[in-house]
Amino acid sequence: MAVTIPFKKELAFEYGTSETLSPHIRRVIARNPSAFTFHGTGTYIIGHGEVAVVDPGPLDGAHVGALMAALKGEMVTHILITHTHHDHSPAAEPLKQLTGARTYGFGPHGGGVSEFKLEEGGDTDFMPDVKLEDGDVILGNGWTVDVIHTPGHLSNHVCFGLREEKTLFTGDHVMGWSTTVVSPPDGNMSDYMQSLEKLLQFDYDVYWPTHGPAITETKPFVEALIAHRQERMDQIRGCLKSGPMYIPDMVRRMYKDVPEHLHGAAGRSVYAHILHMINTGEVKSDGPATSSALYSLG
Repeated sequence: MAVTIPFKKELAFEYGTSETLSPHIRRVIARNPSAFTFHGTGTYIIGHGEVAVVDPGPLDGAHVGALMAALKGEMVTHILITHTHHDHSPAAEPLKQLTGARTYGFGPHGGGVSEFKLEEGGDTDFMPDVKLEDGDVILGNGWTVDVIHTPGHLSNHVCFGLREEKTLFTGDHVMGWSTTVVSPPDGNMSDYMQSLEKLLQFDYDVYWPTHGPAITETKPFVEALIAHRQERMDQIRGCLKSGPMYIPDMVRRMYKDVPEHLHGAAGRSVYAHILHMINTGEVKSDGPATSSALYSLG
């Protein structure tokens, strides 16, 4: 029986408008919808008076202007970055120039060149003013944020936990509308699976992803994501039981009900799973473990 992830895709919002989500949280959504961003980047504002901004978003003047309008009369003390894709971090620089706030992130964009075209794109210009570490605590005026390093989607991905509301800003690590893209080399499925397991150690009532609606059944949702990834690996095992195979052949079998124009994205997901299975000794390749290699059971 296939794993069912309880995705939620309904989201009522208005572009460029500050929406109050809870006593401590507001959100402004950028007009950058795509297959990777859903309706667009949701930039969060934590607190009142002296605030933090989470994931300022793409380098888009209209979005930066909407943020500044939402922040009128307030002081931005922290700019928090979950990771360095183009839909998350580039607006940090103009926001920093306009507000004087410092940027906080796990580090610069990771190295390596992907074999796949990455529509999200990497913000290689970003360098945090304050480099975060797993377990760091960020103190604001009336709010407290815990830093949880969650590599997988990217090596520098972090989630931010708001203590006052038992809420976690999950970036792209856990999203309510879709599974997360894990694309080597900087995307790493082994890290991603460990980071999902890591979240199960925490008791957050609500997740706020950068894209899409909130997740309220947090642990069951993460458990479903883990089960889904394990199911994909079971499918790979099933393919390879019939003999050595190339990734495109696996994709055609595993995703036979998925439109062919999406098979490229499926291929990089299968590739990420295979690299994880090579790490565990379950799968081997006929040479270097590239996306075009021939794979078989170990």
